Amino acid sequence: MLQIRCKNNNTTKSFPEGSSLLEVYKEFADELQMPFPVISAKVNNTSQGLKFRLYQNRDVEFMDARQGSGHRVYVRSLCFVLYKATQDVFPGSKLFIEHTISRGYYCNFKKKNSESLREDDVERISQRMQEIVDQDLSFHREEATTEEALRVFSERGLMDKVKLLETSGQIYSDYYTLGDTPDYYYGPLVPSAGYLKVWALEPYHSGMLLRVPDWNNPNVVAEKADMPKTYSMFAEKTRWDIIMRLSNAGDVNKAILKGHASELIQVSEALQEKKIVQIAEEIERRYHQKDNPVRLVLITGPSSSGKTTFCKRLCVQLLACGLRPYSFSTDDYFVNRLDTPKLPDGSYDFDNIEAVDYKLLEDHLLHLMSGERVEVPEYNFVTGKREWNGKKIKLGTDSVLIIEGIHALNPILTKKIADSLKFKVYISALTSISLDDHNWIPVRDNRLLRRIIRDYNKGAFTARETISNWGNVCKAEDQWIFPYQETADVMFNSALNIEFAVLRTHAEVILASVPKNCPEYSEAHRLLKFLHFFLPISDKEIPPTSIMREFLGGSSFSY
Repeated sequence: MLQIRCKNNNTTKSFPEGSSLLEVYKEFADELQMPFPVISAKVNNTSQGLKFRLYQNRDVEFMDARQGSGHRVYVRSLCFVLYKATQDVFPGSKLFIEHTISRGYYCNFKKKNSESLREDDVERISQRMQEIVDQDLSFHREEATTEEALRVFSERGLMDKVKLLETSGQIYSDYYTLGDTPDYYYGPLVPSAGYLKVWALEPYHSGMLLRVPDWNNPNVVAEKADMPKTYSMFAEKTRWDIIMRLSNAGDVNKAILKGHASELIQVSEALQEKKIVQIAEEIERRYHQKDNPVRLVLITGPSSSGKTTFCKRLCVQLLACGLRPYSFSTDDYFVNRLDTPKLPDGSYDFDNIEAVDYKLLEDHLLHLMSGERVEVPEYNFVTGKREWNGKKIKLGTDSVLIIEGIHALNPILTKKIADSLKFKVYISALTSISLDDHNWIPVRDNRLLRRIIRDYNKGAFTARETISNWGNVCKAEDQWIFPYQETADVMFNSALNIEFAVLRTHAEVILASVPKNCPEYSEAHRLLKFLHFFLPISDKEIPPTSIMREFLGGSSFSY
């Protein structure tokens, strides 16, 4: 008999060898009284599907769709149901699950006959999805040699999966089937389609929006948010993918094997620089317009987007346009640490807008824009106090102010300044590469990897500490950054197509240091798992002005 400890209630029970997680859960269910349906579990801090069988003593923690790993299992399984439905209704069609948007997942869809997607087409696909859920079709995991898996996908024309597995270096590859439809997923699925009660599918721009459960209440579909500017930024990303001829990990790996890594880096950097030049030229145009000329540039974005390097590169281009930029961060206007608001656990909430003396900041901005000289503070992060060291500023001819910080687009920060005088920039690392057509890489994973590497290189935090704090970072972004991103005049994508191949070289050793006996190991294991799909390359070709240097080190900018 096995000894299985349930971490949800710290109770141990005996089970026959080979028991499934689903069988184990049924024994604990009455005691646990889980508020929402269980979707998956962590076994020794590694995510597993409920069909996973136990052959040794293990710690088990059951998850619902509110937890990250449970939510991913739910969405991943739902995507498979969507894919099967498209194949059943439109045989030979192509489905591309591209990115998260509007609290759902944008899906591009191509019929075999190249006809445009119609509203009634989406309804037919949705109806077929509901039939699959009602039939409670089972998901089956197939273990096969990579050669056999390649044959299965090649026969069906799924070349995105062929390229991925060909370059994975694996002897064996698991894939899944739902009825007679095979597909590949790099993480576990729910046992059967009947688990997927909460979802919706609707037309969205030229494709479809797959709507999924709300993170806080998985019994309802997440409320949709209109995000036209974010959609346009993703559309621009797709155009760049076409230019680069890269859309998935297999494409990247094939290009690396052909010796094109250096060229890919150069083109990716050139595309970013071109976009920065366009932004600088638009600021210059609006600076010189007769009515309401722009005098204040506001730059924000979530953690590890590359805001600081972007700001410095934009300043260079503004100088090239004949303007004199003066930039500073909202960080210097932090209130003294003792006055900083706190989180429920008693720790300081540095991401809260009340952690910034925004009234003083706005007052200084108004005086500066009126041509007055202002003494500005400098925040001492060691003492936790704001200091006045005689640093005075006065804007000269052709000067433009640039403010960078997580609250830069929050209207409370500059409510007394007319919007016509502002130019707002939102920057984020919108992951430019998917593993294949049905396995996207979450945007937050891109930024989390950057932050792990930067924190480690600076000696600030271990990978375990960074992962542990990431949940608080995400909550702060949801509250203080994302609500204002659609107010931006322009959006900038700081991710590179070749990025994960470079990050793997740095991240592998750092992530491997996370102990297996801690909760953070689950996330470290997951990140390592998808990074291994990318062939590693050196960062020696990454230029010193690159946004990536902010995280890898070796930047020519001072921070």
